[in-house]
Amino acid sequence: MPPAGGGEIGGGEPGPGEEQIMTATFIHEGTTIDYTPGADVAAGAVVVQGELVGVAVRAIPANTLGALSVQGVFDLPKATGGGTAITAGAQLYWDDTNDLATTSDGAGANKAIGKAVLAAADADATVRARLSQ
Repeated sequence: MPPAGGGEIGGGEPGPGEEQIMTATFIHEGTTIDYTPGADVAAGAVVVQGELVGVAVRAIPANTLGALSVQGVFDLPKATGGGTAITAGAQLYWDDTNDLATTSDGAGANKAIGKAVLAAADADATVRARLSQ
């Protein structure tokens, strides 16, 4: 028997007094997202789109649909020298001005990129990070 108002189970227009239920449509797992750059993007480049940060696994030519990884473990560049060590588990941010991973949010200018999965010493030029946003 159809529900009151003449609507059908699983579809149709809502009848009087019924709410329209919005549903989500699955697209894909979400480990990568589509990205079409205005300029060439090199493999390994970190791309910031608002609060979303991803890594180009392959080079993406300008104006061509490509993909950015938003999950996974990557070695990211970091500053070297005294006071730049990063502990395992530290929250990481992407400094888009200097193209470096850092533990500072830069007063909101740097965007969250993930967490360090290995400690990085002051002399290390990279930090191993698990992307998560």
